[in-house]
Amino acid sequence: MQAIDSILKAIGHTPLVKLGKLVGPADATVLVKPEFLNPGGSIKDRMALFILEKAEREGKLKPGGTIVENTSGNTGMGVALAAAVKGYRCIFTIPDKMSKEKIDSLKAFGAEVVVTATNVPADSPASYYETAKRIARETPNCFMLNQYHNPDNIEAHYQTTGPEIWEQTGGDFDVFVAGLGTGGTMSGAGKLFKEKKPSIRNVGVDPFGSVYADYFRTQKLIEPHVYKVEGIGEDMLCKAMDFSVLDEVRQVDDKQSFSMARRLAREEGLFAGGSSGAAVHVAVQLARELGKGKTIVVILPDSGARYVTKFFSDEWMKDNGFLEVSERAGLVRDLLVGKRPVVTVQKGQTIKDAVQKLKDNGFSQMPVLDQDAKPAGMIHEVDLLHALMDGRSHPQDPIDSNVAPLQGVVSPESPLTKLADIFAEDNVAVVKEGSRLLGIITKIDYIEFLQQRVR
Repeated sequence: MQAIDSILKAIGHTPLVKLGKLVGPADATVLVKPEFLNPGGSIKDRMALFILEKAEREGKLKPGGTIVENTSGNTGMGVALAAAVKGYRCIFTIPDKMSKEKIDSLKAFGAEVVVTATNVPADSPASYYETAKRIARETPNCFMLNQYHNPDNIEAHYQTTGPEIWEQTGGDFDVFVAGLGTGGTMSGAGKLFKEKKPSIRNVGVDPFGSVYADYFRTQKLIEPHVYKVEGIGEDMLCKAMDFSVLDEVRQVDDKQSFSMARRLAREEGLFAGGSSGAAVHVAVQLARELGKGKTIVVILPDSGARYVTKFFSDEWMKDNGFLEVSERAGLVRDLLVGKRPVVTVQKGQTIKDAVQKLKDNGFSQMPVLDQDAKPAGMIHEVDLLHALMDGRSHPQDPIDSNVAPLQGVVSPESPLTKLADIFAEDNVAVVKEGSRLLGIITKIDYIEFLQQRVR
């Protein structure tokens, strides 16, 4: 008879699955790792068990104790699973944007769930981070995982996920793709891959509205804004995110994430969540760029079962503008047709050169590219004016210190209706696909487009 003495022994050892339909014969091979096959339904099972068992060994988690944690759902499931087996009480705080399935699943394991507001700063007393800290302070015999800032989060994936992928591939792969949430998966597994084979390219995936991508490129924190995809992205820097292992961060929007997750289910039979869709969207881009002969490994963090009433629902997709965008509204790519190539300036060029380009083209702002011709930010005439007036910069100085983060980023497949929100904040729309800058859309561009449609 073959049996394991606890469901916790079933954590890990998930397979690699080759995508067959989402990539073409001329593309790189894409291998996905369906972490939703873990008993708790996500990759967070690994980290939760690792941290809890270490806390038990060190006497930080004692019999009869209470575990408190802020979670977007998946870590809570991993913790609740382990707590049910080991006999601990659980209290979780969770943002109200998370799916009802996640909240109900936590309660099914006997956990107490405190739902908090999503659209508040990370340091607000009402945030799910600070609420969890308060509950931990007020609860006797309590242990808090602190997944966002605990180095053991990184260690869990360095010890489990990374070695597992390395053994399954024999180290014969070229790119590792993972969504950036707490950062633990990329930081731990990515670190191991760099140690064993420095040529492996670690690519993080971040949703528009999160702080990671801009911080990676500029070391500056942008003002975060709300996005709908769950489980990736952050509104603060996490100590479990080691940026030194990253080679690149690519951004995705909600529509790209949800559309690809739906395609994974319908074309590959992989029932995965929105963060999986985001990671595969980027992996498919890379597969086309790299071409045949290269191999990409992608993490699928959690199951689609937690999002049945969300992006797997046609009604929800329509209500949120992600499905069947009307012909009248159109897509961003429709507006790009016929537009002249975008005018840019490169990091290292002088303020004098940038001012001349702005003047020659009648622009008030212009995209800035890095040395690899990838979008690095924007230069605004008002910032240059203030820098020159204040004496902080001189005409022959490089523009670099005056480069602002990219705002108002959209993809070619974004609905045109999304431009209204961007223009309301006095931004131009920056159109990107992967790491490529495709164009800039201004208010007058949109007005002219609508006039042409009327004619």
